[in-house]
Amino acid sequence: MREPAKPPRELVSFLEGLSEPHILCDRNYRILAANEAYRAKWVGQPEVVGRACYEVSHRYSVPCDQAGESCPLQNSLRSGQRERVVHLHHTHLGEQLENIELSPIRDDTGEIAYFIEKLEPLPVQRSEEHAQGLIGRSPAFVAMMELVARVAPSDAAVLLQGESGTGKELVANAIHHMSRRAAKPFVAVDCSGLAETLFESELFGHERGAFTGAVARKTGLVEAAAGGTLFIDEVGDIPLSIQVKLLRLLETGTFRRVGSTELRRADIRVVSATHRPLADMVCDGSFRQDLFYRLNIFPIHLPALRERRDDIVPLAEALLVRVAGGRQLRLSRAAIGWLRDYAFPGNVREMRNLLERACLLCDGDEIDLRHLPDTQSSALPGGSGKGGGQTALTDRQLQEMARSFSGSRKELARRLGLSERTLYRRLKEVPG
Repeated sequence: MREPAKPPRELVSFLEGLSEPHILCDRNYRILAANEAYRAKWVGQPEVVGRACYEVSHRYSVPCDQAGESCPLQNSLRSGQRERVVHLHHTHLGEQLENIELSPIRDDTGEIAYFIEKLEPLPVQRSEEHAQGLIGRSPAFVAMMELVARVAPSDAAVLLQGESGTGKELVANAIHHMSRRAAKPFVAVDCSGLAETLFESELFGHERGAFTGAVARKTGLVEAAAGGTLFIDEVGDIPLSIQVKLLRLLETGTFRRVGSTELRRADIRVVSATHRPLADMVCDGSFRQDLFYRLNIFPIHLPALRERRDDIVPLAEALLVRVAGGRQLRLSRAAIGWLRDYAFPGNVREMRNLLERACLLCDGDEIDLRHLPDTQSSALPGGSGKGGGQTALTDRQLQEMARSFSGSRKELARRLGLSERTLYRRLKEVPG
């Protein structure tokens, strides 16, 4: 099929009337037209029209699919339909994850002649607060964010699965802020830190006099999240007796406060998270199968930091800015090498703790090896150290350390590179 020399004026006029960045390109990746919003993204670069889309957005010399990425244009040629992907683009603001929506345009013979491409930065990256730790360019990270971008606009239940410290609450927050519920509350409930006797009251609320000590009516977290998102962290720790009530909430959107017969409706979106293998827990009877299916409508795996090595340096540099307390600190070449080689059993949370400790130890303006832990002598929980031969603390050893430690549980968790709730859970799981 012969490609037209110039795009139809109607299509060009249509693009110019759109507020979001749009381009018109041909089957050979060549940009034929770009609206003002798109051109503004590439200030300081040569004129975008006439250049290949991959050259402008990625600075590649070959198409995305030849550089190891998913190419929406090639996908659309195969499917004949609109395609969506998430790509990392180089813009005048730096690297940005962007949602790409590409629609094919057919000629009068029915063949695809053009493509209209729309770019939209992921909303979560517009706020430093919400972007904490959600930094990366590795294939595993981008694939995860593509799933986040796809599910966020819906009300589907999401189950986040991954090791401790991978940033499950950050991802849940990202889903909330990319959804239609973004202006409403985001309420988190930590299941590992709640006693069974208090769980139902905390989640659903209670009436005055419902039980000993209930001296006033209490609104539960479900009601507090009205119109927004309820994030249920460590959902695998929910007692079986409460699981059936959570199932009823998910299936019917209704609940009762403790001590009340009044049925209340809940307009919430549920995002849950766990580090536990829920499918195995279903098999051994410690987690309800029907609840698992309700929570697992859209599962998302959060990769461990060792599975996204390309992200370690940019993530460390970004976290260093946040923990440096206004100081202009940098990482030495040796420190960067150490970070790249280290296994990070505690994932992003451990990295943040290591960098905060390094900032306190560093009197100059460069963090070096002497400011980082000696992995040959320190036992970090949850995995192996730099050389892979590091022995993790067992739960029993953790119990002994907690008994002999003179400081608070918060300080102990900080020294071990654990969250307080992870420390609490591991201590609780030790028998006797």
